[in-house]
Amino acid sequence: MQPASEKTEHGLPVFVAEQLKQLIYSGELKPGERLNEAALALRMGTSRGPVREAIRMLTGLGLVKAVLNRGVFVRQLSVREMLDLYDMRALVFGFAAERATEHIAESHKAQFKTLLDGMDRACEAENPNQYYELNLQFHALVLQLANNQRAQAVYDDFVKEMHLFRREYFNAPGNMRQSNAEHRTLLDAIVKGSKTKAKTTAERHVLKGRERLLSNLDSKSPLAGL
Repeated sequence: MQPASEKTEHGLPVFVAEQLKQLIYSGELKPGERLNEAALALRMGTSRGPVREAIRMLTGLGLVKAVLNRGVFVRQLSVREMLDLYDMRALVFGFAAERATEHIAESHKAQFKTLLDGMDRACEAENPNQYYELNLQFHALVLQLANNQRAQAVYDDFVKEMHLFRREYFNAPGNMRQSNAEHRTLLDAIVKGSKTKAKTTAERHVLKGRERLLSNLDSKSPLAGL
């Protein structure tokens, strides 16, 4: 881990926030674990101020949660909350894909191709982190083409809450390949202007993602039994 002291004062909270995100995504900071500002500042080689600001950033991303008179904890959602989020996300993504059929241009097709090809390379390299980031960009582009700011804002809120869950199931190369095959089917429907197929394919893609995640839950998962 790069020492925080090497970063400029202006960019230090952002740097610390990124480091904390990686600790959360890797499971080193576990769901439900309390964040100790002093210990984290010592670990990052900085003062508590940048750590405090970084924690505020993570709160905005839905990765941590402040509890009155107790402190700040890594966000922990129940399986029921996760399932509810997937249901709502499927509805919004289906709406966005249907609307995207009306606004897609050649420049967008090129962007989609770049993302799909990049995800294919991530599959071959068995690089789940790269795949995950490109996957987010693919979905964000579909939401952009829906040309509905409220839908985009709602969807972004869902995505923020689900970061803790979703990175885990991209670890399997088979899951990544299946996910990207679904992306290609969805893009084909959008390009052809098939509103009904785009909507149903988008909804099915999100719900298939839920199935992939559930299949990876086991007795060791922090979600099991919640």
